[in-house]
Amino acid sequence: MTVEREEYGGPAGRARHGNSDWLMGSRITAVHGVFYRPEGRAGEPEAVEFVLADGQSVQLTCTSDWTLRVTPGTWPLLPDWCVPANQWHHAPLPQLPPVPYGGAWTVVGTLERRDGNGEVHEAVIRCAEGDFVVGAGDTMAVRFHPH
Repeated sequence: MTVEREEYGGPAGRARHGNSDWLMGSRITAVHGVFYRPEGRAGEPEAVEFVLADGQSVQLTCTSDWTLRVTPGTWPLLPDWCVPANQWHHAPLPQLPPVPYGGAWTVVGTLERRDGNGEVHEAVIRCAEGDFVVGAGDTMAVRFHPH
């Protein structure tokens, strides 16, 4: 997993060199979807934002070719691409469990799953309590697998 803007210091204070360990040690306090409120379509987020204990966030979005893009988040603000802003909102993801006792999931590792072209299409954020699996497609798919 790589972050698009290099000036982002990373939640765990590590420099990133194209590897996926930059989130290691971070504490995730919330996971929110970024939803568009069009008429007749509901349910799936266009992006997923992981809110970290230090006040930063990490955003995962899918591109038009269904690959996964990881960038610094803008929590609590909506991303710049949410235009017009009044048609978008953050919301918790009901399929995910509540934050564990202690107030956060602690990241113990990450994994990228790539397609035949070497592009990331799924990210696994491994926490002590279980794994978040985020997949890119027409919209974002997010699952949590408890340990």
